[in-house]
Amino acid sequence: MDTPGHDKSLEYAANRRVEVQYPPALPIVKKKEEIRQAILDNQVVIICGETGSGKSTQIPKICMEAGRGIRGKIACTQPRRIAAVNIAHRISEEIGEALGRTIGYKIRFEEKLTRHSIIKIMTDGMLLAETQQDPFLRQYDTIIVDEAHERSVNIDFILGILHTLLQRRKDLKVIITSATLDTEKFSRAFHHAPIIEVSGRMYQVAVRYLPMDRELEEKGDLTYIDAAIDAVDNLLHEEAAGDILVFMPAEQDIRECCEVLKGRNYPHAQIMPLYARLPWSDQRKVFQHAERKIIVATNIAETSLTIPGIRFVVDTGLARVLSYNPGTGTTSLPILPISQSSANQRKGRCGRVENGVCIRLYSEADYLNRPEFNTPEILRANLAGVVLRMLYLKLPDIHIFPFIDKPSRKAIRNGFDLLYELGAIERKKTTCKGAPPYRLTQQGRLMALLPIDPRVARMIIESRREKCLHEIIIIASALSIQDPRERPSEKEKQADDAHRILKNPQSD
Repeated sequence: MDTPGHDKSLEYAANRRVEVQYPPALPIVKKKEEIRQAILDNQVVIICGETGSGKSTQIPKICMEAGRGIRGKIACTQPRRIAAVNIAHRISEEIGEALGRTIGYKIRFEEKLTRHSIIKIMTDGMLLAETQQDPFLRQYDTIIVDEAHERSVNIDFILGILHTLLQRRKDLKVIITSATLDTEKFSRAFHHAPIIEVSGRMYQVAVRYLPMDRELEEKGDLTYIDAAIDAVDNLLHEEAAGDILVFMPAEQDIRECCEVLKGRNYPHAQIMPLYARLPWSDQRKVFQHAERKIIVATNIAETSLTIPGIRFVVDTGLARVLSYNPGTGTTSLPILPISQSSANQRKGRCGRVENGVCIRLYSEADYLNRPEFNTPEILRANLAGVVLRMLYLKLPDIHIFPFIDKPSRKAIRNGFDLLYELGAIERKKTTCKGAPPYRLTQQGRLMALLPIDPRVARMIIESRREKCLHEIIIIASALSIQDPRERPSEKEKQADDAHRILKNPQSD
């Protein structure tokens, strides 16, 4: 008799002879048998390995060899769409099949898989959305939560859901991967699950600290973009061949940096931007062969993607970080110093093909004074959006939900208060044990469907009643992006033409 959720097409697909081969150079291959046995023996396994060790591409194949993917698909979640698509392409190439057959992917607005697919690479947001229709995630027999160290709200939601689900689904296997050594926290949260560590770097990386001149920086005569360009200049003139990866905190910085670098007319060098919103056709260029690549990227290149051939890294030590100020009730994306673990991840991007060099545009003392790990998003976000999603997904009360790091009671209360003011929730007359004391109103359900700040969502809903939707959509759009002056890279001229009529010399 079939188990609930069992799909015979999956068993047929899994029993097809799929020849699984492993690139011998990847460090994770040496641990293949240990990982396979740990998956067989345990319901939860934690795997720690530096980015580039082969976790994302090889663990799904190891799961297949361990007999997973027969009673349900093997899901592998990624924090970013570019990573999900790229990993699906890579695994398909490695097993010699067309994408969408054994290996498929699912991201927002795009899906490439069949009912016979065994491995499904997806964004964590997609898996969360599926819990609404399938709370027990019956279509999966294995779930891999990749890049768990990023600790986005989505990742913490998924870990909490799986923590509860594992008690009800003894057939489900969960593999959590992290690129930092903060794995003990994950292990404790899952009843001391076993940890397997995989070494990632194969060559030595020399770290050079080149802190910026503080006086010039304060006067505005020197920026981190200037310092990064000087570092690239020095590498091109002093060092042997090898691709260069420059980390910038924002898209605008990337465009400005690329523009200046292109103006230098370096011989036999190709300047390439890389950020999440860049079209896929442009993102793929960083993986293609070129004489010498200078890639200027946001922290998307820190863990989500492994770019071959990188020998030099220039690290500004900065990143955009979502931050909520409960005093003013405002959310911002300031540029802040990264943690030590992020800095180490950036350093680890080079030294995979031969000895590498990492140039840090800050001092060693600055590095040592930074926090060891990034603050989880759940502890620095406006919890109104978190509470709204939890109510919509019918998750347990936020006070008892098994978050890896629990938010403060004050932050939770502020989240509920804001939703109540917006008319998104109303208090229940009676409450079951463990259930939230509030429920969504009709307005709240509409707000939950809009993937934006609850306050902006409420503006849009009200604008329909006031018959000013067109005008409010423009304001809401400006409030929902990092910088309203940003232009799509493939349509810069058209954007400039459209903006020209609005330009005022006395205005920003």
